[in-house]
Amino acid sequence: MADDKRKRGKQDRAKVARLQKYEIYYLAHKYHVSPETVRDVVKLVGNSRKKVVAEIKKVGWAWK
Repeated sequence: MADDKRKRGKQDRAKVARLQKYEIYYLAHKYHVSPETVRDVVKLVGNSRKKVVAEIKKVGWAWK
């Protein structure tokens, strides 16, 4: 489960927990988009971190 902070590993890093504010704000800050945009992308493509980042870059929402 993503809620248990003691359990860390690839599973937690490979997924984006849409309900965890710190993950949403981290991605929003890293890719210079709003937290709402990150939530919308997660709803659109699922919670795979690779897919979320690819979608943000593909659509041009990131201006990095």
